[in-house]
Amino acid sequence: MQMANIKVKIFADGADRDTMLAMNTSPLIKGLTTNPTLMCKAGIRDYKAFALDILKDIKVKPISFEVFSDDFAEMERQAMEISSWSDNVYVKVPITNTSGVPCLDLLRRLSSRGVKVNVTAIMTLEQVSKVVDVLDTEVPSYVSIFAGRIADTGRDPVPVMASALELMKKNRSCELIWASPRELLNIFQADAIGCHVITVTHDILKKVAMVEYDLEKYSLDTVKMFYNDAVVAGFSL
Repeated sequence: MQMANIKVKIFADGADRDTMLAMNTSPLIKGLTTNPTLMCKAGIRDYKAFALDILKDIKVKPISFEVFSDDFAEMERQAMEISSWSDNVYVKVPITNTSGVPCLDLLRRLSSRGVKVNVTAIMTLEQVSKVVDVLDTEVPSYVSIFAGRIADTGRDPVPVMASALELMKKNRSCELIWASPRELLNIFQADAIGCHVITVTHDILKKVAMVEYDLEKYSLDTVKMFYNDAVVAGFSL
């Protein structure tokens, strides 16, 4: 399948300013996301300044910024401020705080006030069901299931994602995100089940050129790589 034929929306996931701006101009990319971990790795120290700078250029495509408090009252304050930055901003809210207490009441309040939320770090269908029940059916929202992390535990995420889509039919304003993909194949898996969105890192996006690459040629490329690396290493027997 060619990338031009897929229906799932690809969101670029990252925190490098130049890469984010480049992704914003790509017709393949329909939105962007980031998170505190990616921002920390990128060396960002002024959260608000970074976000507002990015939003000078990313004005149309949806972009998600995450709250970073562990206190519900402070989460709510941060969410309201982040939401005010631009109409295309979605506010990432984790499914629980670090004590494992669900953020459902907070999500209900935010959604009822018109805040577009992106509920993140979801891993179970029970979590999906509870989240969908509290989100306003008239306010756009995302439910982010970390399919890649589910796969890391040896479980197949595809049935989980397909079942989540069924649970979410009661709220047509809510879209499912296949989060934390591990390989290019995940884009096609997400597309096959009708998932609305998949977040993709730049490392995976660089592999898009490999879609339907000739496997005989790929085999030869691999043989050449092994040979050339042995030469460079100066191996001898």
